[in-house]
Amino acid sequence: MDYQAIMEKYQHVEGGLLEAFHAVQDEINYLPEEAIITAAKIFNMPVKEAYGVATFYSYFSTTPRGKYVIRMCKSAPCHVAGAEAVTQALEKELGIAVGETTKDGKFTLEFTECVGQCQKTPVITINGKPYLGVEPAKVAEILATCK
Repeated sequence: MDYQAIMEKYQHVEGGLLEAFHAVQDEINYLPEEAIITAAKIFNMPVKEAYGVATFYSYFSTTPRGKYVIRMCKSAPCHVAGAEAVTQALEKELGIAVGETTKDGKFTLEFTECVGQCQKTPVITINGKPYLGVEPAKVAEILATCK
């Protein structure tokens, strides 16, 4: 993948490093080491600084993730509303634990902080799309929408 071509578009944009990382991650769902090194060169900064940005934000991942990234909200309102049972249903249905990716590379399961959808908890997101008021019994149905 030509990381330089993707990132150079953001070289002179305020906050361009973040935008460049988002652009790469939108393509392949994570930020490989080569992309971080390329970003450091383009944005004229030490590699450790670019790596620090890539690892600071929970949205970014420096390890490969599945095609569908499922993020379970771990905020207090979701917790009180039954997020633990939803997490267990997700783990059972996917056959993985939080922080893992299915062997076929299709799904990654992660925790996230509040996604701002507290009106109907618990909440999961799949590739950024929120699913509100998730119940364990609905997990299989929700996952079936991922093609």
